[in-house]
Amino acid sequence: MLVRTKIFLIELGVLVSKYKVLLQNDSTVVRKFFPLDKNYLLEEAQLELMDDLLSGLLEQVKAVYETRCNPLGIADGFFLRIRNYKPDNFSSLKNFYETLAGIYRYKYSDNQLEFLWDGVAHTEKYKKEWSAFFADQTRSFCKSELFIKAILDLTVFNNYSPLAENRMNNFMLNTFEVKIKNGLFKVA
Repeated sequence: MLVRTKIFLIELGVLVSKYKVLLQNDSTVVRKFFPLDKNYLLEEAQLELMDDLLSGLLEQVKAVYETRCNPLGIADGFFLRIRNYKPDNFSSLKNFYETLAGIYRYKYSDNQLEFLWDGVAHTEKYKKEWSAFFADQTRSFCKSELFIKAILDLTVFNNYSPLAENRMNNFMLNTFEVKIKNGLFKVA
């Protein structure tokens, strides 16, 4: 028990020092959406998974779009462009991801660390829970044609527009019944 506590405190100290370096050097830290948004272990887990989860989301969106709009599987130029698209990065979806991550921390996580008796590291637990939540929510979002089109506009067609991003964020914020006012979440 004492050894596990020492390991946890060391892990936490390393994470806090990494976080301070990130704050000083880079803008990779997710913005703070509410005053008690201080679960740095969860935030780190979310940031580590961003590219993998967004890649999965894009593949899911492409599959849903093709199933809905090309059920016969006719391989014309338009659908081949969608099917064969491989992004260089996910910068166009970063805002969406950060907002969804912030909503998760706001509505579904706790700022207090708990004792994990099974020996699993907190970041691993958070990665598993966040991945499951992200998969469930994006599967639900993919039922909306507007969401599908916004993702394709921002990625495959490289048609960035604040309107597409705002549509996605509005859809997401309405789903979770929160509002962003002055950069902070409020319950709707």
